[in-house]
Amino acid sequence: MDKAAVKARIAPVGASPRIAFVAADTPEAQHGLEVLASRYDPVLPREAEVIVALGGDGLMLETLHANLDRSVPIYGMNCGTVGFLMNEYREDGLAQRLAAASSVELHPLRMTATCVDGGRSEALAINEVSLFRESRQAAKLRISVDGVVRLKELVCDGALVATPAGSTAYNLSAHGPIIPLGADLLALTPISAFRPRRWRGALLPHKAVVTLEILEQDKRPVGAVADYTEVRDVAKVEIREDREVTLRLLFDPEHNLEERIIMEQFLP
Repeated sequence: MDKAAVKARIAPVGASPRIAFVAADTPEAQHGLEVLASRYDPVLPREAEVIVALGGDGLMLETLHANLDRSVPIYGMNCGTVGFLMNEYREDGLAQRLAAASSVELHPLRMTATCVDGGRSEALAINEVSLFRESRQAAKLRISVDGVVRLKELVCDGALVATPAGSTAYNLSAHGPIIPLGADLLALTPISAFRPRRWRGALLPHKAVVTLEILEQDKRPVGAVADYTEVRDVAKVEIREDREVTLRLLFDPEHNLEERIIMEQFLP
């Protein structure tokens, strides 16, 4: 869907969009909710043409996950700390800001985790899928890409696969690369790698299927996390981009997500 079509869906000519508000539990976000709800006649989220999320990036991720099946555009206003996925909080001119906003489409990662006991779990991740050691001993992972073993053994605290939008989150903290939105890439990043010590990860095509197998499962248990979904004692995790699920974020033209990702790469 192009930008003009998104705008037409959000704000038909001569009409204001049906807006729903969701807010974090912080005093700042709750105050913003009270003020905006008194001014803009909100509807329930399931009836909305656009959802305005008041809070930080955590609240934005919660809102996206809660609306995965609707693909309703979500416009964030920062009432949190970092607010990388949010616009500036302002109470005036909200309908005009929504009409002028740029739309960014994101596709989440789908995690399929097979547990040691044979059970299987699936979950979607907007930022990243991460594997972590569960005990005092380092994890041992075998990494395959599209069915080809690329790393026979990685001794580490864990590893993650991040989307471009998620590349500035935990991936960045783990010294992974920042990925521009239009690059059609995924970041595969080790977490505290011990052997091979000089391996810093890889950039992969967005269509790649990454399989992480856990070696010495009994001695070195590993858990997997897809954003908010945690699975314990996994034996194998498969990660791929799910192009059938589309998420839409709205940004003020001067605060678009692509520009933020570029700027992040030049911060001291």
